[in-house]
Amino acid sequence: MSEKSSSSGSDEDVDPESGQPVELGGILSKWTNYIHGWQDRWVVLKNNTLSYYKSEDEREYGCRGSLCLSKAVITPHEFDECRFDISVNDSVWYLRAEDPEHRLQWIESIELHKAESGYGSETSLRRHGSMLSLTSAASALSAASTSSFKKGHRLREKLAEMETFRDILCRQVDTLQKYFDSCADVSKDEFQRDRVVEEDEDEFPTTTKPDGEYNHNNNGSKEKLFSPASPKGMNGIDFKGEAITFKATTAGILSTLSHCIELMMKREDSWQKRLDKELEKRRRVEDAYKSAVNELKKKSHYGGPDYEEGPNSLINEDEFFDAVEAALDRQDKIEEQCQSEKVRIPRLTPVPPGDVYSTIGTHRFATKVEEMVQNHMTYSLQDVGGDANWQLVIEEGEMKVYRREVEENGIVLDPLKATHSVKGVTGHEVCHYFWDTAVRLDWETTIENFNLVETLSDNAVIVYQTHKRVWPASQRDVLYLSAIRKILATNENDPDTWLVCNFSVDHDNAPPTNRCVRAKINVAMICQTLVSPPEGDKEISRDNILCKITYVANVNPGGWAPASVLRAVAKREYPKFLKRFTSYVQDKTSGKPILF
Repeated sequence: MSEKSSSSGSDEDVDPESGQPVELGGILSKWTNYIHGWQDRWVVLKNNTLSYYKSEDEREYGCRGSLCLSKAVITPHEFDECRFDISVNDSVWYLRAEDPEHRLQWIESIELHKAESGYGSETSLRRHGSMLSLTSAASALSAASTSSFKKGHRLREKLAEMETFRDILCRQVDTLQKYFDSCADVSKDEFQRDRVVEEDEDEFPTTTKPDGEYNHNNNGSKEKLFSPASPKGMNGIDFKGEAITFKATTAGILSTLSHCIELMMKREDSWQKRLDKELEKRRRVEDAYKSAVNELKKKSHYGGPDYEEGPNSLINEDEFFDAVEAALDRQDKIEEQCQSEKVRIPRLTPVPPGDVYSTIGTHRFATKVEEMVQNHMTYSLQDVGGDANWQLVIEEGEMKVYRREVEENGIVLDPLKATHSVKGVTGHEVCHYFWDTAVRLDWETTIENFNLVETLSDNAVIVYQTHKRVWPASQRDVLYLSAIRKILATNENDPDTWLVCNFSVDHDNAPPTNRCVRAKINVAMICQTLVSPPEGDKEISRDNILCKITYVANVNPGGWAPASVLRAVAKREYPKFLKRFTSYVQDKTSGKPILF
């Protein structure tokens, strides 16, 4: 999988004119469903919307789906460094980038678009904050006006009293202010009179009358008289009485304020209790909502990538096995229907001369092939009956299946060996049909795609094949070299041995992909033909031949499938494979010349 960006800048760039983040586009793997798994899709991030297309060339036909990012939640996967999930309410997109760096680029770009979408920007926050503040204020005012005074009128009465006290206090303040002004005026007049008297005393001798008035001497000047200050000249104000009234008024105000504060504190306690109850109700409702949403996600997204094979799969081992078994049963039914409806077209596959299979090749893998052949001839044909490490797991007539339990880093690597005897066919015929890629899809029902990568020689090819997905297990693919050999017997009384060995190799034309888990195999089909003498002068017929088959398989499935599930599937599928394949060979060779 490759990924590229079609935007005019990185995810951190912003259009200088519009102030908006630039468009970003590229290839991401999107989880489709449990049948097709991860598929490459062209994804475009533009105007706060994430859209995807089947390919870049199909953009003109419209997107296949889109998400508004305003309320999206972006979650980087905890264990998969290339994966991130985008959820909006109950809609979830599972996406995988090419590598962690590209994942980070996409996440940052999405967050940038989301921040500028009207829910995360600074201007937006100010705008929404003001609206919320006005709404909250209106709600608070409404609550105060409708519910605060329903329980009684004490607070309203106290407020009315404070209005009355305020009016009285204002009138008293005006009266006292007039008195203070009059006092100030009297003091000013006395000061001026004293200055005039002092000046006159310096010029003329004076006599003082008892009543405090001053007369000038008899030198002909005019007489001036001054009256002393009198409280009754100040508009008859009773200063002491006004002070007492003022004090009583302020005391009443303070007392009323105390009552108001006390009432408001009691009301505040009541409101706080009601608020606490409402918050508790809200918390319970939110918890119930979250629980319901989680249950809904589990049901609606069952079959998503979190429920497939993996070390952190949300599906338990029993459910995993049930799902695999159900999927295999469906495949068996489909295959039965196909076999009953299919009209087989005879294929004339040319058989090279026998000496071609008995020679060692000269291709680049020839040494490795010879090593594998010798190992199988040495170890695979050994009797396992007395070996305590091998366990007999299946015995059906002539067929016996043995297994030796081996695990490495939690992955099941159980070697398997099966022995079988089939009448009416030869070892050459069995190995020919097992190796011939032209008829592979006729008897192999687990293959989804099949591709001949390279032909090394007349008896060696490199094959790439993907196997059908069995959910929740991940899809597997295999790249292997397949070689067929004839091993001549060293003793004339022993039969020749035909062998097909398939073992994993690497090839530049078939690199591993993120879509499939690459399995490693080392498989051999070893056959010997036993001939019983015919009666009299009759020619040898298929009734006189018997093929002894030894099938060995060492498979590393990769991935994280549960060990118990793998062993149960192997126990079920290997015997079915041997019976299906040998029946196919018997059917193909029936009525044809014997191929020794």
